[in-house]
Amino acid sequence: MATEKPAGLYAAAALSIALVSYLLFSHQTSAILPWRKVPRKCPRKKRKERRGLVEAIGNTPLIRINSLSEATGCEILGKAEFLNPGGSIKDRVAVQIIEEALESGALVEGGIVTEGSAGSTAISLATVAPAYGCKCHVVIPDDAAAEKAQIIEALGANVERVRPVSITHKDHFVNVARRRALEANELAAKLGETCEIKDNGMSKDYSKGGFFADQFENLANFRAHYEGTGPEIWEQTEGNLDAFVAAAGTGGTVAGVSRYLKEKNPNVKCFLIDPPGSGLFNRVTRGVLYTKQEAEGRRLKNPFDTITEGIGINRLTKNFLMAELDGAYRGTDKEAVEMSRYVLKNDGLFIGSSSAMNCIGAVRVARALGPGHTIVTILCDSGIRHLSKFYNTQYLTDLGLAPNATGLEFLDHP
Repeated sequence: MATEKPAGLYAAAALSIALVSYLLFSHQTSAILPWRKVPRKCPRKKRKERRGLVEAIGNTPLIRINSLSEATGCEILGKAEFLNPGGSIKDRVAVQIIEEALESGALVEGGIVTEGSAGSTAISLATVAPAYGCKCHVVIPDDAAAEKAQIIEALGANVERVRPVSITHKDHFVNVARRRALEANELAAKLGETCEIKDNGMSKDYSKGGFFADQFENLANFRAHYEGTGPEIWEQTEGNLDAFVAAAGTGGTVAGVSRYLKEKNPNVKCFLIDPPGSGLFNRVTRGVLYTKQEAEGRRLKNPFDTITEGIGINRLTKNFLMAELDGAYRGTDKEAVEMSRYVLKNDGLFIGSSSAMNCIGAVRVARALGPGHTIVTILCDSGIRHLSKFYNTQYLTDLGLAPNATGLEFLDHP
C-alpha cells in the first residue's frame, strides 16, 4: 500500500502539469507566433460539440526545435502532442475511437472499453473514457515501463499484465484485450443484469457490455489524424512545409498525416523512421516486411530488440496500409537516448523515446534534403513516462547505452 499513494500523486501531478502547460503555452504561442496558431475550425467531419476535458485535446502547438534547426539549416518543427491532457498524441485516438463506437452503438454509456497497449493509448483511454461515462480495462505487457501501469491504475482503470509473446499467440496482450470485451458482452447478454468477470483482473460492474478499441486495426485511429493532426499541421505551417517524418506503431499517425498532406500538396515528402527490431523499414524501402525467420508468427518471445516503446512492428496493420510514404530511415536505441539528452540540454524539451526517434528522423530528412527546407515531426509524449528505463542511468549503463555525446556526432555515421 505504501507505493500506491506516490503513484497516484505522480499521475495527478503529471496530468495537471500537462493541462496547465498546454493552456499557458497555447496563450503564449498565439501572442508570440500567431502564424502557428491553429484556426478554431480545422477541416474535419461534423460532430456534436465537445465539452469538458475532451475539448482540450488537439490543436497542440507546433514548436521550432531550435538546436536541430540551427544544426541543419532547416526549420525543424515538432507537434507538441505531450501537451494533450492525457500527455500524449494517443488522446486524439482515444476520443475518435470512443466517439465513433458510441455513435455506431458498438459501445454504450456505462460500457467498458478494453485495449491492449504498451502504455500511452491505455493512459489516454483511461483518461478519456470517464468523460463519456464509460469504464476502461487495459491489458499491458509486463515489460512496459512501470510508471505507465501506475498511471493507468491511478486513473481508475483496471490493469491486467501479461508476458510479451507473438501477436499470433492467444495470450498476446492485444488478443487478451479482445477476449475480455467478448467475455463482458457474453456475460452481460446472458445475465441481463450486473455481472462480474472474475479470474482475469476484471472485477467491476460491466452490465453494459464491452467494446474492444482495437487501435491497431480500427481505422478511427487513422481518421483521428487525417481529420485532426494533419489539417492542424497544414494550417499551422500555412502549407509551407517540405517534409513530414514519424515512426509507426499502430501506423495511425504516419498514415493519417501523410495521406492528408499528400492530398493538399503531392510534393510534400513523407517518411518513416523505424527503430531496431521493426520490419517497416524493409517494407517501405524494399517491399518486403520480413524474412521467414523474422516473421512475428514464428516467434514466441518479444520480437523487438529496442528500448523504445510504442513504435516498431513486424506486421502490416490496416492503419499503416493507409500511409503514403516516399521513403524510410532507421534509428538506433543509442541514437534515441543521445537525442533525448541533446534536446533536453539545448531546447529544454523533456521527451519520450518515440519522440526522440522522431527527432532523429527529422535530422536525417533535413540532411538529405539540404538547408532551407521545413520538416515537421511529432513529439508524441514527454519523458515523464520513461523514468524507469529510458531515463534510468543504471538501466542504460547495463545495456551499454549510457549517453556520452557532446553534440550531434552520434548521427554522423551513414
